[in-house]
Amino acid sequence: MARDGYAWWYVDAVSDDGKDALTVIAFVGSVFSPYYAAARRRGAGDPLDHVSVNAILYTARGKYWAMTERGKGSLERSASRLAIGPSTLSWDGSRLTMDIDEWTMPLPRRLRGRVTLDTGPIFGEAHALDTAGRHRWRPIAPCATASVAFEKPALAWQGQAYIDMNFGSEPLEEGFRYWTWSRQSQAAATRILYDVVQRDGARRHLALDYGRGGKVGRFTPPPVLALPRTGWQVARATRADPGNPVRVARTLEDTPFYSRSLLEGGDDGAQWIHESVDLDRFRSRWVQALLPFKMPRRGR
Repeated sequence: MARDGYAWWYVDAVSDDGKDALTVIAFVGSVFSPYYAAARRRGAGDPLDHVSVNAILYTARGKYWAMTERGKGSLERSASRLAIGPSTLSWDGSRLTMDIDEWTMPLPRRLRGRVTLDTGPIFGEAHALDTAGRHRWRPIAPCATASVAFEKPALAWQGQAYIDMNFGSEPLEEGFRYWTWSRQSQAAATRILYDVVQRDGARRHLALDYGRGGKVGRFTPPPVLALPRTGWQVARATRADPGNPVRVARTLEDTPFYSRSLLEGGDDGAQWIHESVDLDRFRSRWVQALLPFKMPRRGR
């Protein structure tokens, strides 16, 4: 992996009854880490020395949020397994198993359980997000299903899921000012919208349907629709037909530079998972100073 580079594997899932959700992101070269950002400023940006698993449960009892950064001594990887500290991701050719064992922040609580994902069709194409091709995104299994079983907290559910990865050869904030991403699980496909504003101000977008039968289709996206800003005043926007607007049904994450939301409405009224990232905010000194309170680091 390139110096100052990164790769992450992203999973989200929503229970069939819509009451529970989860997100798990395994980072090598943790792009939102203040420690990695500081190392890059010193000319010591080794991505293998800045790894983490961000595991989040959204439940009726509240949110469980964990992200501990670790050093290269805590990283093990092969073609079929990725281990970061006590948490592992294992691949057997058709199924991804994630064994999560983390501590939440800021209130320390154990987060331990297993997520088993049946992937459905696997897609191989990686899309360039920027003009220079330094940042790429690959939807690996957009039409997956998940079985979730946690000991701490005690819960179990099943639902639709999504798996992708991003990788790049420079820091995100060098390539982008802002982006939004969203995905919607439909009966025959998963629909994905990706809009980015590059560091030079140029805009790019992707609008793709990933079919459950293994085919990919492109479509003309509807116009941009501004959504209410978050509590931290991070801008949110999506794309929707003016006659069938969407609304924010629930804000899952509200941070100084990042938001994750559930949207409802549109042509069929189905739910979207949506994120927005303000990388100008992320690179600011005051945000960098806040991040260690949510993201501790263990050197090994």
